Amino acid sequence: MERLPSWIRQHLAALRALLVLTVVTGIIYPLVATGVAQALFNGNANGSIVQKDGKDVGSSLVGQLFTDKDGNPVKKYFQSRPSAAGDGYDMESTAAGNLGPEDIVDTLAVPGAKDSEGNPDTGKQSLLTQVCARSKAVGELEGVSGARPYCTADGVGAVLKVFPAVGTPTRAVSVNQACPATPFIAEYQGVKVECGKPGEDYAAGRTVAIRGSGKAVVPADAVTASGSGLDPHISVAYADLQAGRVAKERGLTSDRVKALIRENTTGRSLGFMGEPGVNVLQLNLALDRLKG
Repeated sequence: MERLPSWIRQHLAALRALLVLTVVTGIIYPLVATGVAQALFNGNANGSIVQKDGKDVGSSLVGQLFTDKDGNPVKKYFQSRPSAAGDGYDMESTAAGNLGPEDIVDTLAVPGAKDSEGNPDTGKQSLLTQVCARSKAVGELEGVSGARPYCTADGVGAVLKVFPAVGTPTRAVSVNQACPATPFIAEYQGVKVECGKPGEDYAAGRTVAIRGSGKAVVPADAVTASGSGLDPHISVAYADLQAGRVAKERGLTSDRVKALIRENTTGRSLGFMGEPGVNVLQLNLALDRLKG
């Protein structure tokens, strides 16, 4: 029998290899991996779903908001950290804010102006002002000082634009405080500080952040989002800060609430990586199971 040409034999061999690898890697391996996962890690393999009264209420791996329809914190629940994923913990929009420590100057909203789609101009908050505003809000919610280094009392970044950029200052503007706000400091190096005028270009000035005094009471994770925007944990310090409010709202003692925090605190990964964290969803569900 006459042998097939070599190029045909090569193509047939390639086709056989394709079929075998498709069956092995596309059918057999996925079925085996899925079967092992379902048999040994059933809960994790199915999304680590958490239930309450037989209903799915979330995942222990993904955070969620505990707010009302208007976005206000529900006071009887522990609050999660901020999220940069969509409107908050949107798994289809997981993302970081991509803002760094040098993002400290706001773009002030111009009254009456509209964007390209006809919506009112809302300006753009810098990362610093976002942190300051969150710290102020958390302080008000928890009844503690929301003050923070480099933040003004009204919750924006304490930043000046100084003119000229080099040499003796002749003008200083608190660029994150829109007029007619009173600047957070009256003078800078002998020059009266002005409020910021929306729409005015201050790019030519030298950026000066004013640290101020005092130490922040509100923990860092209460005012910053995680890299994915989906982190379900908060720090023990942030949980402890909220314990008094939650205890009061639920008619519980602070000791009882703090005991629940400890029960829902996970240790460092592998015993040495990262910091202990508190799973907010599981902690709130544990609270709901209590009487009070």
